[in-house]
Amino acid sequence: MKKAILPALVILIAAQSPAYAINDKYRKQLEQSGCTQVSETQGCDIHKSKAENAKAGFTNPATDTPSTPTPYVGQWVAKSEAGATVATIRIDAKEQVWVNGKRVNAKRTDGTLQFRQGKITFTIQGDRRLQNQDYWMDSDAGTKGPIQIE
Repeated sequence: MKKAILPALVILIAAQSPAYAINDKYRKQLEQSGCTQVSETQGCDIHKSKAENAKAGFTNPATDTPSTPTPYVGQWVAKSEAGATVATIRIDAKEQVWVNGKRVNAKRTDGTLQFRQGKITFTIQGDRRLQNQDYWMDSDAGTKGPIQIE
């Protein structure tokens, strides 16, 4: 009996195929219109623009800009172990980052915001309850230090 159950179970698992709820064209229409599958059943028109549907009262909170501010917003200062300023950092509400007045690309990774300027990598923790978790590291010189909000 046990010998028959295992092969049957393996065949059953292997025979299952993934189910896809929507095709690519329909997904693109939903994205461009700002509708969801649920809001479409409530009258949101996938053939209209996102602005037209928003004017009609249909919004998609998943694609709209978040109303809560990002935890990274503000002026930051990267300091050396001796207390000297290594860099001044500015982050806006859209998580655009400037290091010493120069725009740099940033990305979210494991609850942090990381960005580079030259050989220095900056890491700012997203959970503001965690203390002393914001730091910079110079891969060339092998040095690192804290980043503090002003």
